Amino acid sequence: MTGPMVIAMPGNEALAAGIAAAVAGELMAVETRRFPDDEVYLRLLGDPKGRSTVVVAALDRPDGKLLRALFAAGAARDLGATRVGLVAPYLPYMRQDKRFKDGEAVTSVHFAHMISTAFDWLATVDPHLHRYHSLSEVYRIPAIALQAAPLLSAWIKAHVARPLLVGPDAESEQWVSAVAARAEAPHVVLSKERFGDRDVRIGVPDLSRWAGHTPVLVDDIVSSARTMIEACRHLVAAGLPRPVCVAVHALFADDAYRTLGQVAGRIATTNTVLHESNAIDIAPLFSRSLAELL
Repeated sequence: MTGPMVIAMPGNEALAAGIAAAVAGELMAVETRRFPDDEVYLRLLGDPKGRSTVVVAALDRPDGKLLRALFAAGAARDLGATRVGLVAPYLPYMRQDKRFKDGEAVTSVHFAHMISTAFDWLATVDPHLHRYHSLSEVYRIPAIALQAAPLLSAWIKAHVARPLLVGPDAESEQWVSAVAARAEAPHVVLSKERFGDRDVRIGVPDLSRWAGHTPVLVDDIVSSARTMIEACRHLVAAGLPRPVCVAVHALFADDAYRTLGQVAGRIATTNTVLHESNAIDIAPLFSRSLAELL
């Protein structure tokens, strides 16, 4: 075969298979384990010599996964890969984008340096761009940020009757309005005050005109889920049905998923992060966008 090699890091087999099929590539498995001293052993179960190679690795909870991805890239180069790219559906270490206190590591910059050194290009989905306008501000390699909004819109349109899309805060207005437009649904935006990682206060506008609609809470990242949990409670108190919660990245720390499930009608996420709530496949995003990078 002359198409690209697609390396499936552990836990990414299904997504890697979808990408390999879309780009007419060959799927390559990885053998990996830990030695008794906790160091990583890694072996590529295929030959990337003379081939453009893609490492598929969602990097949620990254500290235990990053070294494996770096070693896979290094092994592919040593074995003769012509180019090595990274598909990281979830890209970590984007939140610390400035030094708030003396001595702090600006981890978004340091992480980008490691990735830019090991790979020739990067493709991800809806990274947390706050103070950065684009990935090119911190990554020295070609880096594309794909948007899951069209996939969320299609899922909502197909699975929710009379949806009312709900954004968690003012910052979400532009994103949620775009998802709503594609889903051909109205939308509203809540107000939010955050007092800590797990302490938020939600404000809900007058929703009386939306009686009979099903609220659909939409967000990019769900970690502690406190915002969605509190929003669900307020929406139900306002007389609406239990909301459908839709998100791109399903991080769900600690008992967040169980607690959200107690107040939500349904939870649906993309498979950028492997989770039991995954209902929206993001492989089509990459199939349309990797040709220019391979």
